[in-house]
Amino acid sequence: VQAPVEAVPRRAARTVTRPVTSPPHPVASSRQPAVGKATAPAPDPRFPHGPLAVLDGDGSAYGTDGIVLDCPAVTVVELVEWTLRESGLGAPKLNRYGKDSDPLVVLTAAAAVKLGLPERLEGREQRRSLRLPEDHPVVEQVRRAKWRLTQRGFGPWARVYRKAQGRDRQCVQLAILSWDALDERSWPGVSEMEPAGIARVLGIYAQRVITPRGSTAVSGLELMTALRPPTKPERDPGTGNWVSCRNPGSLGTEPVDPAPPEATPEHPVVMNSGWTGGFLDEEAYQWVRPVELLTDEECLLPHAVGLDLNTAFLAAASRLTVGLSAPDHFLGPKFSPKIPGSWLVDLSHVELDPRLPSPFTPDGTRPTGPAWYQTHTVAYAQELGYDVHPVEAYLRRETGAYLDPWHDRLKNAYVDTLADLGVTRDLDDRAFLTAMEQHQQTDPVLTAVLAAIKATVKGGVGKLRERPQGRHYKAGERWPALERPTWRPDIRAAVISKARVNMHRKLNNMVNMTGLYPLAVLSDCVVYPSPGESPLDFLPYAASGKPQPGAFRLGPTPGLAKLEGVQSMLWAVDLMEKGLNPARHIKGGDAVMDEGE
Repeated sequence: VQAPVEAVPRRAARTVTRPVTSPPHPVASSRQPAVGKATAPAPDPRFPHGPLAVLDGDGSAYGTDGIVLDCPAVTVVELVEWTLRESGLGAPKLNRYGKDSDPLVVLTAAAAVKLGLPERLEGREQRRSLRLPEDHPVVEQVRRAKWRLTQRGFGPWARVYRKAQGRDRQCVQLAILSWDALDERSWPGVSEMEPAGIARVLGIYAQRVITPRGSTAVSGLELMTALRPPTKPERDPGTGNWVSCRNPGSLGTEPVDPAPPEATPEHPVVMNSGWTGGFLDEEAYQWVRPVELLTDEECLLPHAVGLDLNTAFLAAASRLTVGLSAPDHFLGPKFSPKIPGSWLVDLSHVELDPRLPSPFTPDGTRPTGPAWYQTHTVAYAQELGYDVHPVEAYLRRETGAYLDPWHDRLKNAYVDTLADLGVTRDLDDRAFLTAMEQHQQTDPVLTAVLAAIKATVKGGVGKLRERPQGRHYKAGERWPALERPTWRPDIRAAVISKARVNMHRKLNNMVNMTGLYPLAVLSDCVVYPSPGESPLDFLPYAASGKPQPGAFRLGPTPGLAKLEGVQSMLWAVDLMEKGLNPARHIKGGDAVMDEGE
């Protein structure tokens, strides 16, 4: 539990709060709609200055809501002690059984240099993998002051802590901007903003999602644990003492090894057992319709229009039952769509229109024999009217909707941020398309928050099956991610399987309602031939003007669609003939980029 700020006397002369109505540096936009008040929680008196601050070289620490603190620290140790004792930074826990968020201090390049850190990290590793050497003066300074660094060391995201004394937690998270702490792909334009603008971006994200703990992928995974803590206190009926017990619905505190088909080829479960029985291949779609299956009528249509499903993985996580315990092995089981797990079953007999991708493989080709599938994939074969007879399965007896609170929080964050950008749920389809055209020009701060939320979803799901990193890894060795209870490739497979099945169901319904077949699918993007430049020219609507349920529908919530891009049909066919995927390039830009990117 975070130590109450009031419990430690503050030296007021060294900590000055300067509310500002307009930041002393120009923020990235002159048009900033007010952030929706519906999501703002009541302030916690223990953390009067919010979850984080951005420290500049002159000692100004820019917090949320326009406050500026004076930070006198000239060393990393002084900064850590000021943060814990005087700053009033931190955030309350997201679940009653969880922990308060450690305060985050983001360092500009000038602040890093002032504290004795190099402006840039140099080395042969990927930049985000770089660390200060153990003999660096700052690392030694931290060690001499009886502070510790986590196993990640002192890198772009550094955690400085002391062992908790009783319930008092002493930990500060540092992020160094000039060491690429904020990846441009997840936080577009943020590193180039002035400190007040950076504080606004990260503050809104912290309020709506979580105080950043590292990359957006790391934050996505940490959010799962923050919302479903592994333990909770219970009173021992024998002694009357409070003890720590497993929190129902959580993944607990101990890592669980996957079943062999759920693992990766280098995993010890596979290498030590000599497993040769195949693996789950539950991945997102990368499919292009064979050019010979295009009709003359389709080729004569003028446009190819791309639809993108909003946060498709997040939509798939809603009300998703996953396994919470270790897998058990069964031979000749009867299939049940209610039991999460991995099934060995032959779906090669399922006859589907070749103008649609197969729902059972990521590349959309028809299965050629028995293969491992996650429960949702097999259930969809049943839904299509086919018998399924699994040969064997790895199933989990304890189940639950583990990702529900994660889904709910990220959905609200996504919808609220889009609404602040002018894309609200009450817009009709035409107004929605217009608002989506303009929303990225409204406010770069909120646009960056939206990008970070989307990256949190995708990265969090990916972290459930984090592969080994580093040039020195040898197959069969355990790697650090395996020691997390959240290393769960089966849960990742469940999310992706459900997302792919959801996509195929919509593709199938579009055929039934409109007779239209897609040209290509890439993950959550689908491209259709169209007589016009708008999705309104081919999406199905009832006589009343309302969208038909079951097909693709436009809207701002997860699982609904938005316009991804428009190109000529000639352009799309040309790419298809070259073996490239139009869905990858429909948005525009470099259409000849490497298909493997």
